[in-house]
Amino acid sequence: MDLLDSIMSKMDKPPAVNDKHKQMMREQMKAAEEAKNKERKMLAQFRKHIEERINRFIQNVSLTKKEFEPMDRVARSIVRDVADVAGLTTYVFGVEDVDRHVMVFKKEYPLSEEELEAYKNGEEWDPEKFKEEAKLKEQQRLEDEIRTQKLKNDPGSNKFIEKVERLVGKETGKDSARILEVNKQFGFVRSELKKDKRTIEETLADIRAKKLKRDHTETVEEENDDESQDSSAPHP
Repeated sequence: MDLLDSIMSKMDKPPAVNDKHKQMMREQMKAAEEAKNKERKMLAQFRKHIEERINRFIQNVSLTKKEFEPMDRVARSIVRDVADVAGLTTYVFGVEDVDRHVMVFKKEYPLSEEELEAYKNGEEWDPEKFKEEAKLKEQQRLEDEIRTQKLKNDPGSNKFIEKVERLVGKETGKDSARILEVNKQFGFVRSELKKDKRTIEETLADIRAKKLKRDHTETVEEENDDESQDSSAPHP
């Protein structure tokens, strides 16, 4: 026996796998395989259930869109796959783990950007409400356009613009005049376009100075009148 054989003989041998341990490992592998088969079966049943719902939706001519209940990521992927195979358009809305869900639309359904934006914001789509809001926006646009046209055709407004142009230049004058005309319609004028740019303190000081000057003038006039009366009176 050489040195290597001597060393190997003294080393501990790996523990032998007994039959009980082997049986436990086989059972674990079997349980894992059964769990996988059960999950595959459940997913297959779920897919069949979704296919039936999609088919009923397609056959119902009165329906153009369908909203599914919130689902996890795997379930949503099955719904979208079934819908894609059926030739439908799909979108996913909502917050993950809260209300994330799939909506399917028939190809002929005219899905607008406004409706899509409403679903993204978690809102119910109300076409009548949207039409009313669009009508109000269009009415406001027309009123603004009419107001602008009136300013262009108003001779007084044109003279006003020409006056401002002479003061501040042609391009700047047109912009400033139109802004001022619009502001005048609403009863106010921007401070930077006012002639009097004094502060409140400066204005009050000027008023006090004018009052003192007026009082002083009146006093001098009264004294002059008294002196005139004295000089015209007869001497004894």
